Amino acid sequence: MSHGSPNIPQAVPLGKDVSYPKGYDASLLFPMPRLDARLTLGLTTLPASSLTLPGALPFQGFDLWNAYELSWLNAKGLPKVALLRLKVPCTSPNIIESKSLKLYLNSFNQTRFETVHHVFDLLRKDLAAAIGAELELELVGPDQFANETITEFAGVDLDKLDVEIDSYQPDAAILKLKYDSLDPKRGSISETVFSRLLKSNCPVTDQPDWACIQIQYTGPAIDHASLLKYIVSYRMHNGFHEHCVEKIFIDILKQYSPTTLSVYARYTRRGGLDINPWRATFDVKPPTIARSARQ
Repeated sequence: MSHGSPNIPQAVPLGKDVSYPKGYDASLLFPMPRLDARLTLGLTTLPASSLTLPGALPFQGFDLWNAYELSWLNAKGLPKVALLRLKVPCTSPNIIESKSLKLYLNSFNQTRFETVHHVFDLLRKDLAAAIGAELELELVGPDQFANETITEFAGVDLDKLDVEIDSYQPDAAILKLKYDSLDPKRGSISETVFSRLLKSNCPVTDQPDWACIQIQYTGPAIDHASLLKYIVSYRMHNGFHEHCVEKIFIDILKQYSPTTLSVYARYTRRGGLDINPWRATFDVKPPTIARSARQ
């Protein structure tokens, strides 16, 4: 496990053999505190009202989860299916360990519910209790599936650069400005770039996590080659999706001091779930919700 990875509790179900749930069971949800990983970045989880205090979160954001394997039985025992979309605020005390969420959702498979509203209310109650905060929740039924379009990130495609890579552990020192302090071109710009080459590894199972990442900023121009090298440097890094995005945000913020910054990653689906963390300065509008072809 690389330096900076959070301590993983022994009880976490990820990477272990577990029994398939026979019926609804909220106890399968396994919360994990965000604070452990944030402390490695010099962050705490003070509320938004305390943003002027030292150590307060320097970003807004959410973790968007798409769950593609949600099913339950109606009152007559007929199976129903839906896509579950969760928007977990970055200010929540906890995240949910992904395998525990999969097991929890599987516990609905052979459980009867009178209406879809009962399913929705139970999901919202259980998930809010696990993360320690309210969250946005949406059930997308089969009649709406055709509206689930594929949209790729826009901006400058960093992956077209021909660069030589020699580091596969993240190091903020890789990041460089495009112009030095004396160059008359040093002024502020607004730019959107993206890369499909973000890969990190699960800190529990060491399995690969693949993502496309989009970075938007206003500030001194970032050297594209160094930014691509920095993104690729996560290739052997062990960290949860949310922590990787927050580390990228903090490293760019510290290295360049942009006036605005947005970091948005869409991770490829694993176990019927994809996780899409977004972190941004407070004057940035939330991104449009969409999926990429790899998800």
